[in-house]
Amino acid sequence: MDVKTTLGALALLVAGTAHGHATDINLGYSGWTGFAPLTLARDAGIFERNGLNVTLSKIPQASRHLAIASGDIQCAATTVETWIAWNANGVATTQIFQLDKSYGADGIAVREGVKSFEDLRGKTVAASAPGTSPYFLLAWMLHQNGMTMKDVRVVNLEPGPAAQAFVAGQNDAAMSYEPYLTTVRDAPEAGKILATTLDYPAVMDTVGCTPDFLEKNPDAARALAKSYFEALEMIAAEPDRSYEIMGRDVNQTAEQFKASASNLRWQDKEANKTFFAGEWSDFSNAAADLLLEIGVIRQKPEIAPLANASFID
Repeated sequence: MDVKTTLGALALLVAGTAHGHATDINLGYSGWTGFAPLTLARDAGIFERNGLNVTLSKIPQASRHLAIASGDIQCAATTVETWIAWNANGVATTQIFQLDKSYGADGIAVREGVKSFEDLRGKTVAASAPGTSPYFLLAWMLHQNGMTMKDVRVVNLEPGPAAQAFVAGQNDAAMSYEPYLTTVRDAPEAGKILATTLDYPAVMDTVGCTPDFLEKNPDAARALAKSYFEALEMIAAEPDRSYEIMGRDVNQTAEQFKASASNLRWQDKEANKTFFAGEWSDFSNAAADLLLEIGVIRQKPEIAPLANASFID
């Protein structure tokens, strides 16, 4: 065999070996704008370059823990307080990196006559089921205004349908998030946004996986975090192309997606390190106390083991 043939065979062997060792990950998420860099990492080939074969499965937040418990997915993207509820209710998971913080991308829409949270007493509010971010944010907002979930009537609707129903004239208020909250912003005749996470900064998202997956695949967990940070670098370097790719996943144009994304902040590696150094623990403890108060959990779990920031290189 000549040198050229030998080198060619070696190249094929190396490529085949690299492909064969790609780690399969099934990650549950939703169409929330903050999760979009994950779709960018998939569609722009970033996951593949980092040795991962990632399947992103859209699963409602209320059901995502069931998919983890059944083994259908190994990892998920969701809000920080959701991991507390999952672990407290027997679904062991560990957060490994932060995705985003909401800066107005989550909020409550109300009819024109509602001037304050006090005016919501006895009113019907559309929100996702207990254990989800919209339900928690509603409880957080009410709590900050001296009220409880017992002061309103909650109708369980997911963020998209909640926004659509509100614009169609149903319910007195609705909890939603981007890109669906824009449906309300674009229909001022239906009502207004009473408050968002600019007023109540209580929505931040992380990616986490099962302890079993992390123990068996630590390098893949690091590659997952690395891929996310590289997606953020691509957004900074090629914003128009990135917005087009991310918008496609939620049926938005690049311009529409850019508008939705303006209401949140994706968190890079340095922001992650700062977050897990203190803010994560403080918020998690406060969130756990509220989850206990509203009956989502029966016992407050130990907070420290719920995250492992060592996968952020």
